[in-house]
Amino acid sequence: MENGRLKVGFIALGLIGGSIAMTIRKKYPDAEIIALNRSDAPLEAALSDGIIQYGTHTVDEHFRDCDFIFLCAPVSTNIRFVKDLLPYLSEKTILTDVGSVKSEIHKALEKIAPDARFIGGHPMAGSEKSGYENANDHLIENAYFILTPSPSATPDDVKRYEDFVRSLDSIPLTLAPDQHDFVTAAISHLPHMIAYSLVDLIHESDSPEQYMRAIAAGGFKDITRIASSDPTMWEQICMANPDNILKLMDMYQQKLSDLKELIAKRDSDSLIDLFDRAKQYRNSLSDINVGAIPKVYDLHCDIIDEAGAIATIATILSTHSVSIRNIGIVHNRTYEEGALHIEFYESEACSKAVNLLMKHGYRILDSRS
Repeated sequence: MENGRLKVGFIALGLIGGSIAMTIRKKYPDAEIIALNRSDAPLEAALSDGIIQYGTHTVDEHFRDCDFIFLCAPVSTNIRFVKDLLPYLSEKTILTDVGSVKSEIHKALEKIAPDARFIGGHPMAGSEKSGYENANDHLIENAYFILTPSPSATPDDVKRYEDFVRSLDSIPLTLAPDQHDFVTAAISHLPHMIAYSLVDLIHESDSPEQYMRAIAAGGFKDITRIASSDPTMWEQICMANPDNILKLMDMYQQKLSDLKELIAKRDSDSLIDLFDRAKQYRNSLSDINVGAIPKVYDLHCDIIDEAGAIATIATILSTHSVSIRNIGIVHNRTYEEGALHIEFYESEACSKAVNLLMKHGYRILDSRS
């Protein structure tokens, strides 16, 4: 920090870069924040919002002597811009990125910028929406922020970055790049592969009458929600982290084979033991910290079976500026008489909706906010 003033540069202002920039502006009102972006709209919006003081399409003198520079574009683009940034990096500059795969960029920087104080970064937060227009200043709040230091980063560099992450209300966790890639393959990449393949299985197995599609709601939609993620992004992740994904797919296939054998043997005791063991571990997972897969914020409420009932609730929420992600009636064993299921993009919207609907006399059956 020059004279106590933080200086931060961004390469690309999308959802993650924009959200980190907004958080820095909130936590460090006097910070100097500069950004490079290929298109004009995000830069103009960030300037108008007061998030950045300077926007550009090319690396220039403004990037000199930053405390931190965040690379927020795809890996190949980040690598290209690192070459342009090299003349402007100083001993105080920590170069970082926000990608979900780390080994590839570490190997590239070992060749093109071995002396750069590079510490890979991966905020374990996101959204099914993308772009600066969907960024916010609390996206990374309570999220694990994984750091992967390069050999050129000193212990003091790592501590400075960890302290900075904590100041943004995130939780730093330092790992080796290959360890990071295996962990994220297990808790993010493999689940996405399972979701995509499961949805495709149902699609291909359905009857001409499409009975499976008609009743595929409730739990099925919950466990396959992430199959609605950006196909292009997940193709790129598969190409960037294939070894770990394939290894974990083999492990998962073995788990399915073991389970198949227990069912074939009618081994009740072993099935119960497996299900209970998984249940206990699942219940131990934190509901407080943000994870690698975005949370669902939703509620179920009683609804009167009459024309316009859904429209009435939608009107109540929209007139109070509560954005709805999805809405529909659920008929299953949990809600025998039917219930309205409403999904939201943010926890605050869900909590606000609960209060509004209760105020208007609706009974909330359950909610996750």
